[in-house]
Amino acid sequence: MTDTDVIDGLVTQLGSYGVRTSQLFGKPALKDVEGKTFACLHDGALACRLGQGTQAHTEAMAMGDTHLFDPSGQGRPMRDWVSLPEAHSARWAEFASAAMSVPH
Repeated sequence: MTDTDVIDGLVTQLGSYGVRTSQLFGKPALKDVEGKTFACLHDGALACRLGQGTQAHTEAMAMGDTHLFDPSGQGRPMRDWVSLPEAHSARWAEFASAAMSVPH
């Protein structure tokens, strides 16, 4: 399955909320109706803006194999974003939906 297939699948699952595809750091991403990016595919994982301190962020970080999203790989993670590896892909739509609900 390609990155485009994955993003298109998430758009289909979340489409009733006005989600559309976009790009973030040159990678396929999801935007909400206000044009704010809330999730993207990066290095085989889905990174979601869950908001540090939220229940979804805490749960995602406790799942194992997850980490704060560091798109540059330079040790400067985005504290509100969690990278969920493909091993957790069955829950990607759930976390993408949670990310869509986090205030910007």
